[in-house]
Amino acid sequence: MAGISMKSCMCLVVFAVFLGISGFAAVDGAGECGKSTTPDREAFKLAPCASAAQDQNAAVSSQCCAQVKKLGQNPACLCAVMLSNTAKSSGVKPEVAMAIPKRCNLADRPVGYKCGDYTLP
Repeated sequence: MAGISMKSCMCLVVFAVFLGISGFAAVDGAGECGKSTTPDREAFKLAPCASAAQDQNAAVSSQCCAQVKKLGQNPACLCAVMLSNTAKSSGVKPEVAMAIPKRCNLADRPVGYKCGDYTLP
C-alpha cells in the first residue's frame, strides 16, 4: 500500500508541475502586448525615443512619436514597455518617458492611465 501511495503522490507532483508550467506559458502568451511579442521586444521599437526618455528637455523625434502613437493604442502595452527591463537597462527614466505621449501632442493619448507608480499626463 505504501508503494501505491508513493506512486499516487508522484503523479500529483508531476501533474502540479505540469499545471504550473502551463499556467506560466499562458500568462506569457497573452501578455500586455499580445500573444506574439513582449514588452522587452516592443521596447526596441522605441529606440528613437532614447534621449527623450532620459531627458525631459530633449527633442522628441517624429519617429519616436509615430512609435509611441502605435503603442499608445494599447495603453497596457505602452506602460509595460516604458517600465520594461530593456527600458530600465537603457537608462530610461519612467517619470520622463511617461510624458512622451504628451510631448508628442498625441490627441488620443491615454491621459490619466495608471502605469505602476506613474500616471500618464
